[in-house]
Amino acid sequence: MPAILCATCLNAEHGTESQADELLRPLLPDLLPWLVTRRWFTHEHGHLEQLAPVSASVLDGPRAGDPHGPVLLHSVLDARHGSTGSRHYQLLVGLRPSLPEALAPAGIGIARGGRWDGWSLYEATEDHELMERLLERTVASGMGVAAESAVDAGADTGELRMSLTGAGPVPRGLSARALAVEQSNSTVVYGDRLLFKIFRQPEPGPHPETEALRGLTQVHCDRIPGLAGWLHTDGEPQQAMVLGILEEFLPARGDGWQLAVEQAAECITGACRTVPAVDGFTDEARALGGAVAEVHAALAEAFGQVELGPEQIVALVDGLHRELRAAVREVPELEAYVGRLSSLYEDFGKLALRGRGLAAQRIHGDLHLGQVLRTEGGWKVIDFEGEPARPVAERVLPQPVLKDVAGMLRSFEYAGQQALAGLQPSAGSGDVAERGEPPAGESAERTAARLRRNRRAYAWAVRNRRAFTAGYAAAGGVDPHCHPVVLRAFEAEKAVYEAVYEAQHRPAWLPIPMAAIQRLVFGR
Repeated sequence: MPAILCATCLNAEHGTESQADELLRPLLPDLLPWLVTRRWFTHEHGHLEQLAPVSASVLDGPRAGDPHGPVLLHSVLDARHGSTGSRHYQLLVGLRPSLPEALAPAGIGIARGGRWDGWSLYEATEDHELMERLLERTVASGMGVAAESAVDAGADTGELRMSLTGAGPVPRGLSARALAVEQSNSTVVYGDRLLFKIFRQPEPGPHPETEALRGLTQVHCDRIPGLAGWLHTDGEPQQAMVLGILEEFLPARGDGWQLAVEQAAECITGACRTVPAVDGFTDEARALGGAVAEVHAALAEAFGQVELGPEQIVALVDGLHRELRAAVREVPELEAYVGRLSSLYEDFGKLALRGRGLAAQRIHGDLHLGQVLRTEGGWKVIDFEGEPARPVAERVLPQPVLKDVAGMLRSFEYAGQQALAGLQPSAGSGDVAERGEPPAGESAERTAARLRRNRRAYAWAVRNRRAFTAGYAAAGGVDPHCHPVVLRAFEAEKAVYEAVYEAQHRPAWLPIPMAAIQRLVFGR
């Protein structure tokens, strides 16, 4: 369904001609159709009912002697779309009289009326000049300022502030470049020294990643990117919005997902020359387990630990049942496992209640191989926002650390299956390997090769899951093998979540979480 858009759906607050309305109205005819095509714009079937400005400011404009220089416009919009309710979106829009060839791919459209009538609109994060000015305006006056100081973003934008942690100096004169891979946020790198992550859907109140990195930086955890500062709106903590974070840039060989899939593919085909076919990546998995244990220890130091009492444990188990019921409505294939999954959750609850409670603390909340980077200094853990589908208040609650462990164990299984899919002669992009009966007309030789690859993919995942948990326990973390009931419950929770995601977005991948659920409920 095409997006339903209209210029009149942008309304100034209280019906007055606000600055935000004045700045944004001439941009709407081209800005809105572009907005609903963004990866980070969450809308229901393209349906947008209303778009209202929360704020709009000129962060930077033409310099002296250059009246036609670029303009950086910052805006936060409130979008209402269907049953999904209201969300805030943050935009950084550049304006120039005409776009240079290098910025043509970032083009949005043309301003129609107002002070920039006829000027070209474009995605400002792609403009290194504007991003360099943004860094200059927000942190230049904060050089050498004590920890937790706040710096005005500029005379035109008193509502925006950059708070600095004081963990280290913020260099000036760094060149900017946007990272090509963008998902729910946008990222700009400065001179391979700093990384500015722009939150496209900011929410009022404390931000999970900002809080986590701030605490971890304060306890000198070296397994994360150090936090230099965060950009936010001014005001009381519960009303202010965190708009982005400025953190240490981590040069890396790649993220854990890329490296694991590559290694798994080599081992599945037997092309890995340094280790037996099923052993590849185990040293890295063991080291990763140790790094995650160190992060958990640092989170406990920064935020403390608690013991979940009976009421909290019951509420946790009730939440698992509630998520399962919702998942069955989305994935009918889960119906056959409801009884066994429910029993698995109940066993977890009974075990926790029989003990002296259940230890809980701040955790990562969305840990998988894509959330870790392999650097020269070892594994680093990134992206502490937590699971995006959960409310912010829920993401920051103390949780058992085995929830993070379970997420990583599931990721190893996915990496093996991703590698296997890429090796299947008939597999297209995103298709899982054939299971069960051989394809029609397949020769005995090809059947044997296919089954051998399947076994190796499974063995690769098992070996690396074991290596990860061994490394986690050896580094001082709780030994997952000593808590099989708890770990199984959290793995099942994650697999149910995956089943819903796959059914909605990648139906061909649904057999992966379903196979895991079958294994978990039957204790295999």
